[in-house]
Amino acid sequence: MREKVKRTLAQWIDILAKKELPAITSVAGMLDKFANDDVSSIPQLSKAILHDQALSSCVLKVANNCNRVSYRKVTTVSRASIVLGIQAVKNICLTSKILDGLLQSKNLAPEVYNRLTLLMANAFYAGLLAKMMVPDYSDQTKEEVYLAAMLYHIGETSFWSSSNEMAELLIKEAALPAGEFQQYCALVTGIQFKELSIGLAKTWHLGELLIKSLDQPESRTVEMQTISLANQLSAAIASPPDKKSDFDQILNNISKIMKVDVKHLKKRIEETRSLAIDLLSSYGATVLEKHIKLPPQDSDFSDQPEKLVLPPVTPEKALLSALKTLTMLTRKSTNINEFLVFSLQQTAVINGFDRCAFWMLSSNKSKVEARATYDRNGLAETFHSSITLNESMNLVRYVLDTDDAVLVNDICDLKWRNYITREIEKLLGKGAICFAPVKIEDKMIGVVSAQLFDKSKKISEDNFSQFSFMIDHLNMCLSLISRRP
Repeated sequence: MREKVKRTLAQWIDILAKKELPAITSVAGMLDKFANDDVSSIPQLSKAILHDQALSSCVLKVANNCNRVSYRKVTTVSRASIVLGIQAVKNICLTSKILDGLLQSKNLAPEVYNRLTLLMANAFYAGLLAKMMVPDYSDQTKEEVYLAAMLYHIGETSFWSSSNEMAELLIKEAALPAGEFQQYCALVTGIQFKELSIGLAKTWHLGELLIKSLDQPESRTVEMQTISLANQLSAAIASPPDKKSDFDQILNNISKIMKVDVKHLKKRIEETRSLAIDLLSSYGATVLEKHIKLPPQDSDFSDQPEKLVLPPVTPEKALLSALKTLTMLTRKSTNINEFLVFSLQQTAVINGFDRCAFWMLSSNKSKVEARATYDRNGLAETFHSSITLNESMNLVRYVLDTDDAVLVNDICDLKWRNYITREIEKLLGKGAICFAPVKIEDKMIGVVSAQLFDKSKKISEDNFSQFSFMIDHLNMCLSLISRRP
């Protein structure tokens, strides 16, 4: 059977480029016609993109997401090309078609589809991480590095997107160590995924940097190192290595290239992760968001010793300790995210809440969006939701308007019946919830929610009081650091 389904490298390239992923081939060919000359090519490229309504809509969404520093909304493809540069717009188009083309794959086994989406998410994240790693380079180089890092494994990703007999055979051995699995795939298929990547890169004219990074991996230029390290980091975040030292080495190598310390690097990684999740939404690929994980913690590495189990402390003592730590944090940090994350984690752990989340108020105050979420163990969750504020009165709007915390143990309570919209009811389910406003001085920036999912449990007045006190203290700390020059 294996010999029957084996194909040559040329056959695989032809099948993937022409039969499985023709939309990618088409848009890659179209983009290749336009030079990276902002002046001469913008009108022609804009006209070509406008023929594809979905593509032009995607370009505008991504452009506005990337162009956060400007208050002027990008409303035309021409304007997007001027603001971002023609190479960036070409990359947006190509990324859009690749994500859409791969996600349109049909008749895939669940295990194959999961591996496909994991590799796609890793690739997209790697592209943004690579771009992050060269902040002082020209926009042209940044875009080249992004594209090369994102498409470094395009051969394997395209393979899993095609419905074929081999994929279901190979996926059964996916639990093997990465290197062994690649060897096994090469043995069964008769091709190397790297060779397939090179072939597709040449067919689609994806750039010399990508081809060189695949064909000449021994090159030690900063661009080559960046492409390799970005993919290593993305893969290590998705599936942490056994040894923490291996992950730390990747961070150290990147910090040397960027000439920043590891602490600053981790902050940049966190910012890039948030950007990746936002951009996936703009690309219509939210299915990949669950794979864009936070960097691993010590407990995620198998070589770490077991944590010392300390004697239990009362919630009151734990809260006092958390408040002291939060206060001390104001002396050494002005990073709002650091304060929010610590407060959410401590609130969830101390009071045993199933979920604590920070909901950020949008710039036009029309909605709040969940931006950071932690479970009862203080571990980050992947949770994306938003609540509109401008349609009718609801609990969140009530909290923001009254500048006061609320506790809802029963959505049927007459006190709250006029504030329970469909969005709130969906969020609350059959459990209990409390909200508290988050502000800097007198400016509201969002709310914090704390939930219990078990309908048989209620949030006690003591826990609600501790929750409110913690968020009040958070607000005080945020106001203090905002005044610091």
